[in-house]
Amino acid sequence: MDDISRPGLFGAPGRRAVLTTAAAVGATALAGCSVPAPRRGETAADPAPGVPIASTRHAQLMQFAAHPDDDLFFMNPDTQRLLDAGVPLVSVYVTAGEHKGVNRIDGMPEAPPDRAAYSSSRHQGLRQAYATLLGLDRFTPWQKGVVTLRGGRHAEINTLVHGARRVELIFLNLPEHAPRRFTALPALWHDRALELRTHLSTGSPVDRSDPYDHDQLVDVLVGLLDRYRPTVVHTLDPDPDIQVSNEATRRRDSEQPGYSDHGDHTAAACFTWAALIRWVAEAQKGPGAIPAFVVTSFRGYYNRHWPKNLPPQLLKEKAGHLFQYGGDPDWECGNPSGCGDYGVGGNRPLTNRKGWVRATHHRWPGTGPAVVTRPDGRLDAFGVLGLRAVRWRETEKDSGLWGEPEDLGGGPLAPALGSATLPDGRTLLLGVRFAAFGGRGGPNRREVVVLEQRSPGGPFLAWRGLGNPERSDDRGRRIGVPVAVTAPDGRVHLFVRNADKGVSTRVRAADGTWSPWRALPGSEEIQDGLDAVVDADGRVHVLAAGRESVLHWVDSAPAAPLPVSGDPVAAVPSRGRSGVDVYYRGPAARQLLSPGRGNVAFDGYGSVAAAADAQGPVLLGRNLRGRIQLRQGDRLFTRTSGTAAVQAPALRLLPGGPVAVGLGADAHPWAWRPTTRSALAESE
Repeated sequence: MDDISRPGLFGAPGRRAVLTTAAAVGATALAGCSVPAPRRGETAADPAPGVPIASTRHAQLMQFAAHPDDDLFFMNPDTQRLLDAGVPLVSVYVTAGEHKGVNRIDGMPEAPPDRAAYSSSRHQGLRQAYATLLGLDRFTPWQKGVVTLRGGRHAEINTLVHGARRVELIFLNLPEHAPRRFTALPALWHDRALELRTHLSTGSPVDRSDPYDHDQLVDVLVGLLDRYRPTVVHTLDPDPDIQVSNEATRRRDSEQPGYSDHGDHTAAACFTWAALIRWVAEAQKGPGAIPAFVVTSFRGYYNRHWPKNLPPQLLKEKAGHLFQYGGDPDWECGNPSGCGDYGVGGNRPLTNRKGWVRATHHRWPGTGPAVVTRPDGRLDAFGVLGLRAVRWRETEKDSGLWGEPEDLGGGPLAPALGSATLPDGRTLLLGVRFAAFGGRGGPNRREVVVLEQRSPGGPFLAWRGLGNPERSDDRGRRIGVPVAVTAPDGRVHLFVRNADKGVSTRVRAADGTWSPWRALPGSEEIQDGLDAVVDADGRVHVLAAGRESVLHWVDSAPAAPLPVSGDPVAAVPSRGRSGVDVYYRGPAARQLLSPGRGNVAFDGYGSVAAAADAQGPVLLGRNLRGRIQLRQGDRLFTRTSGTAAVQAPALRLLPGGPVAVGLGADAHPWAWRPTTRSALAESE
């Protein structure tokens, strides 16, 4: 998280980023990533199915950030929850974070710039923060060393071990700024001819500067992925929202022209996705199997523009780690260059009008694996693994045990899938594919794709493209996760968030033909994370969290809005009447709200999944400690064992009771049937 305060670097804001001159070098990066075309001799990621996928039950989290503190601002509390579960972490910082070299101290005259010292102080701040994330004293000593990267380059590595828990911080130390370019990383993303030399931080064991061009950085990131083989990858947002602001507002909000994020965040995310795609391609090309990993991309400065979603308890925890990172000039931390990023010290993250710390939003929010019941009663779970769609099959009915993933292809895919069940029991899977990639203004395209099952529980047909509701590649990158529902007449209604932050729809007729894309009416902007449901009268409802209210459409017509939400909403058909019941948390609230019904005893944070049985609503979500919890009637159950959950789990009602199905930090599914256990979890 670094401010941009210099105007005119990326060209004028607009709906499309058009590269016209060398002065607009950052436009491609800010507009969304474009993975470079393969070099001669390389293999591109292949969407055909049937590729072997690696099997591992060893969890490993790997994060990629542009600056020191991006992870603390935008990826927490997700990072904290995985660390609490004992998942080891490797966090990679692409730039040195040296900015202008001034470590500002409130009430003190500004010191002369010293970029090497400021970078060192920020690295010390990270060590302080992650020591406390592990439950240690902030000044706990770290082991410092040098790691050799692909191409013989070097990076500083800091390691801290506490019992069975381990954190490694890797500083690549590319510069934030380059000659004649205010931001170097977006320039490097765009220009294959550009070469940057790494920055040396004061006190670092790395004593030489290494050169990087575009492909060399991607290659180094691939090498790190292959070395650590993560099962969970955290990245920033490669395709931030279009956000047109006047120059004064944009500079005050520290955003790049035309888009709601920092250009370095976007470029770092693009490099990460390029590396992930190349890593998978190398695995397909070689004798090995596709690496098994799941990805979560986090929104950045987007948080400034939308309702905040962290309740006070989580906000206090998250801000507390930033307090350790910000540090204080009076601390005696043992680092002569400084004890943190003083401009972020104290309570400044909480008083900052931009409010970045007060929310954690995912770029592709999802409701966990798509879960269907096979004709023999066993479950199938569908998700994205190694950027490809996969199917896990329950080995025995009600066992909760899963076989190895079956590759369904389709990649490279965004992390979340939508699904619908056809009247004959067949499954449709829907995703967003990174469909075309080209540097220097070449095609950079996202496409909605669909996979149709041949027979219930059986194999699938080939992937089909459904296009994009947007007409240009730049706008097409802004679309959200596909959500679909099957109406009683057999038609499948597909919905996605579009570049204008509204809803676009396409309908599959009973004979399998699809209508053109069209936008639903409405002027208020929405977040991603739509929900669609059919009520007792056969009407199709779509709901989405907006800036000022929850938007609601019935059979594509606007309905009365509901009070504002901080997260995606969940809806179920109302019992005994038409319409739907809706569940969500208000901004920064831990209480669950059901409009027209009041608060529901289900405190926690984040989105919920909902279903309705004869006793009333069944609710699934996270409690304030991040554990999965389920409420059925007046009984509350809490999942206290098993692998740590990543992403939101799915909820399904079966004859034997509700089941939650999610992905663990080991990139393997888990199933939880709480009502079959004899002990009732203690109420929160």
